[in-house]
Amino acid sequence: MDLSAINPVLLIASLMVAATPLLLAAIGELVVEKSGVLNLGVEGMMITGAIAGFAAAVESGSPLAGFVAAALAGAVLSLLFAALTQIALANQVASGLALTLFGLGLSALMGQRYVGVKPPQMGRIDIPVLSDLPVVGRILFAHDVILYFGIALTAAVWVVLKFTRAGLVLRAVGENHEAAHALGYKVVRIRTLAILFGGACAGMGGAYISLIRVPQWTEGMTAGVGWIALALVVFASWKPWRALLGAYLFGGVTVVQLNLQAAGVAIPVEYLAMSPYLITILVLVILSADKSSAPASLGRSFHASR
Repeated sequence: MDLSAINPVLLIASLMVAATPLLLAAIGELVVEKSGVLNLGVEGMMITGAIAGFAAAVESGSPLAGFVAAALAGAVLSLLFAALTQIALANQVASGLALTLFGLGLSALMGQRYVGVKPPQMGRIDIPVLSDLPVVGRILFAHDVILYFGIALTAAVWVVLKFTRAGLVLRAVGENHEAAHALGYKVVRIRTLAILFGGACAGMGGAYISLIRVPQWTEGMTAGVGWIALALVVFASWKPWRALLGAYLFGGVTVVQLNLQAAGVAIPVEYLAMSPYLITILVLVILSADKSSAPASLGRSFHASR
């Protein structure tokens, strides 16, 4: 065991990278749940975004084109969920689980010819002076543009939900869709737009895994990140800034366990590998008694004729 081999600066920088796909997926799902919809298909949208983004980046030679394609793929898949739950009034839990299974199968089919292919690299942003600062420069100012986009998106969602009329309407629909409908708000349209936003964010989170965090395509490579993102929304009590902190916490656990494995810590690898998921379950158990922050209409179907 050699803990001195773990570089704390690289550890923290890697933590930010590991947290980004979680953050993107969680922020998208947070907006969806704020509208009163529970979409358990995050994992399916992430893995579909992972292969769509990977394929688009390889074929075009542009990682940014890959992220655009991933966002579109996630949004298209979420549109299927919206049609099932908002128009056909199907059960949201069953539809979300079906979406995950469909996404896993579709991605496996699409990804067969991309196994072993190397994608184009996403360059890091080099900020003059700041990037050259000792310690802080490597941790905060030497990352890719998508990582900073995730942080900016968190801030934007917080501002929209807290200070704008659009955020107020979204929260009203999530709290009491019948009252919102009585006031003249288009509940189905608002929820569909929220679902599309969540799908696009999940798709980008998946593409971040396949293009930046682990630059390769492997079947099932999201490995439960979508489920952790769902848990993260509950952990954050449906608040964007808490989702950011939670993503860094879970990302940190993932990175630490990988570094402990590399350092040869005398703990069975299986225990280290399952530690992020155990901590997720523990957090959910602790927070399960407090449901006061959840949108009141979460998971309930709406029909205008009622």
